[in-house]
Amino acid sequence: MKRILFSIALITGVASFYAFCGFYVAKADTKLFNKTSQVIIVRNGDKNTITMSSDFQGEVKDFAMVVPVPVVLQEKDIKVVDRLLFDKLDAYSAPRLVEYYDQNPCWNYAYDDVAIAVVPSSRQENAGMKTMEMEQKKDYKVTIEAKYNVGEYDVLILSAKESNGLEMWLTDNGYKIPEGAKEVLDPYIKNNMKFFVVKVNMEQHKAAGSVPLRPLQISFESPRFMLPIRLGMANANGPQDMIVHAFSKSGRIETTNYRTALVPTNYNVPLFVREEFGEFYRDLYNRAWKREGKNVVFLEYAWDVSLNAGMKCDPCVGPPPMFAEFQQAGVDWLVANQWGGVTGQAYYTRLHVTYDRVNFPQDLMFQETPNKQNYQARYVLTNPATGEFDCEEGQKYVRDLGQRRWNEMWTYQWLTGRDIEKHRSYPAEYNRYLKGKKADQGSIAPPVNFTPATSESQQTPFSAYLMTIATTALIVFALTRKK
Repeated sequence: MKRILFSIALITGVASFYAFCGFYVAKADTKLFNKTSQVIIVRNGDKNTITMSSDFQGEVKDFAMVVPVPVVLQEKDIKVVDRLLFDKLDAYSAPRLVEYYDQNPCWNYAYDDVAIAVVPSSRQENAGMKTMEMEQKKDYKVTIEAKYNVGEYDVLILSAKESNGLEMWLTDNGYKIPEGAKEVLDPYIKNNMKFFVVKVNMEQHKAAGSVPLRPLQISFESPRFMLPIRLGMANANGPQDMIVHAFSKSGRIETTNYRTALVPTNYNVPLFVREEFGEFYRDLYNRAWKREGKNVVFLEYAWDVSLNAGMKCDPCVGPPPMFAEFQQAGVDWLVANQWGGVTGQAYYTRLHVTYDRVNFPQDLMFQETPNKQNYQARYVLTNPATGEFDCEEGQKYVRDLGQRRWNEMWTYQWLTGRDIEKHRSYPAEYNRYLKGKKADQGSIAPPVNFTPATSESQQTPFSAYLMTIATTALIVFALTRKK
């Protein structure tokens, strides 16, 4: 069976993408909105490494970022990394479209397997920052705990006693704070969080050739495994969208304070999806997001990507992470051995979350799980066989093909909510090969009891297994009590 596979970059094809952990602040009346964001989180014991990248729209000189952190970061804990790291991870783990070819049952030979990967286009980087004066002229109850220069960035670590003071400090230094920021800042201050404040050093930026801003990476020790998303909603223009690339030693990473749901996957879809895959997945994701109540985190990819592991995807749409990329992301437990190999286990989870203030009132809390089941967002095209269908098996194949295509159409409608009226001729395309009585043209409306069939069984998040075990235990306990 011959196969060709495709992939999309979520940046260009899925919903509207906006913020990550922190909010952006802008001088004067500059209108800033956080767009497409991707975050890499690595968990090793209590060590957390977070790499942040976001598409900032505006002048580089107007860029600033504020992110809450649990401790005062040291200079060695802050790095800049290559933007290509995000591009490679996104290309590798993105939802994929795989294409297969049927064999003509009247022929006695098969096609060889062929796989061609089309890597999704990368996003354009835009970022910027306005230079600010960090002098404390009033009693804001704000303390500059540390000050560093890291690559093209000037970094401050702030602590504050009250949200009013921090808001005034930022405002008096020439930055327009998003409406509602004070209320969002307050819980972090009450929890004794610090604030990682970043701006662009224009001299360093120009000396580097005014290249696009690089992602920032921070590392710290904390028993709390979380991402602070509430600040990212302070200047949000609608729901925010974020991709989380997560790495651990043990297995999948899932959220604990919101449900981790499986994005619909492994469905057979019509051939015309090939020409509209970005829009198809956007509508599929948005429909699933609404169906799940707009307050879930979706799993899009999960796999053991240890360098000594075998297959790391099925199909693969890009090269898997290599040792240098693991190191750059902060996966520091992998060790190169003297034989040129690498020892250590690494498990990669891709999570996709669309959030707003109403449905996500809390920051994202995570857990490592022992669940190592493979998972990926994957959609299947199956091309009909070619040639004549004169044999008995060929005539049956054509009749079955019409029904299969109706199932693909109904599945497409169920996944995306799209109208299929304009594709009415799709299921009957091969009826011309039938002899005698033609196959039924079928109906646009699916059967009342229609349920889309997946190509493979979907696998359950670890949290769902725990819920099942807990429910079973309660039932057993109740029966025991009755006795």
